[in-house]
Amino acid sequence: MDVRCTSIEEVREHIDRIDRELVALLARRGNLVNQAAAFKKTRDDVRAPARVEQVITKVRALATESGAPGDVVEQVYRAMIAAFIEEELKAHAALPGQPAP
Repeated sequence: MDVRCTSIEEVREHIDRIDRELVALLARRGNLVNQAAAFKKTRDDVRAPARVEQVITKVRALATESGAPGDVVEQVYRAMIAAFIEEELKAHAALPGQPAP
């Protein structure tokens, strides 16, 4: 849904609303990432480079469908995935029976 704004204040209001939605979605995604840690046996399973590339391919296609810039979407997702992998590695390490990193 494209919005035509008539002032910078209106632009900022819309961006602030989107930011609230994005942060809520990141929280939901993070919860699932932490749950995924319990299903992975090794730190390499957490890193899952093949899965990362699957996700990147998928979101680039979604970007094209949505009219979003594919390079920006990819950069954002790579940064987000890297941060979530670090969080998931911490969650994985905290599981019973896991060796120290």
